[in-house]
Amino acid sequence: MNLYEVDRGMKMDCELVLSNIRKEFKEYVSKAKLQSVVLGISGGLDSAIVAAIVRPVCDKLKISLVGFSLPSSTNKDEEVWRANEVMFSFCTIYFGEEIDKHVKEFSSTLELNNPIVQQEKIALGNIKSRCRMILLYSYAFRLKGMVLGTDNLTEYNLGFWTLHGDVGDFSPIQNLWKSEVYELARWIVANEFKEATKHPYSYSERLVSLQACIDAVPTDGLGITSSDLEQIGVKSYEEADLIFKEYFELGKHKDSPVIQRYLRTMFKRNNPYNITREQLFGE
Repeated sequence: MNLYEVDRGMKMDCELVLSNIRKEFKEYVSKAKLQSVVLGISGGLDSAIVAAIVRPVCDKLKISLVGFSLPSSTNKDEEVWRANEVMFSFCTIYFGEEIDKHVKEFSSTLELNNPIVQQEKIALGNIKSRCRMILLYSYAFRLKGMVLGTDNLTEYNLGFWTLHGDVGDFSPIQNLWKSEVYELARWIVANEFKEATKHPYSYSERLVSLQACIDAVPTDGLGITSSDLEQIGVKSYEEADLIFKEYFELGKHKDSPVIQRYLRTMFKRNNPYNITREQLFGE
């Protein structure tokens, strides 16, 4: 199947996709002999569904799923609440730490003194992402584990992520469109937690926390805009995904904000850029 093909009404086989992700995750962790996996939890859907995907595998392998909630002053109370709910209900070990003190040290050194200006908001957001990644990798090293990525295919193509800030070691949903992430999350809620009332209390907590993330307005938590869709310039992720699919397969929408953003952020997807040996020694 073409990764970018236009959806012609065929529904994703969520059970198959979920089974395949878990199989690949289990094989990777087993081969690497990891003792833990570390996950930064934001209160958004992507990190929540990664937690829901990997927790059963972690239980089978008897390794820890270590969750971190690392909010800053620009995170809304409801984001922090959702992050904590996901962390407490899915993770075997969890930590919470506000990162403002780390961000302040970096931003003052770099003289970012006007966080109202759009460019400085973005620069400050990049510092926040990189501070979080420093903390996650530091703990992953000490816990003999790896950091899980939470990016999806839509945001990857949009460049809606921070270089050296958002990329983990193993990304379960990297090649799922954001609309497919929503579809998979709804399937998990409907099927894996459909009898939550008959299960231990933790199962009900998982259903509530994952559903809350599905229902939430998507935001990067950096205070740049009120929602991710506002930054992207679309009304829904389904719209963004269709634009991408029709652009890659049919060459349409070249002037749309989505495709223009894709083209502007090409450097992120080709990083680091390396000069080939043919270029180095060619005449």
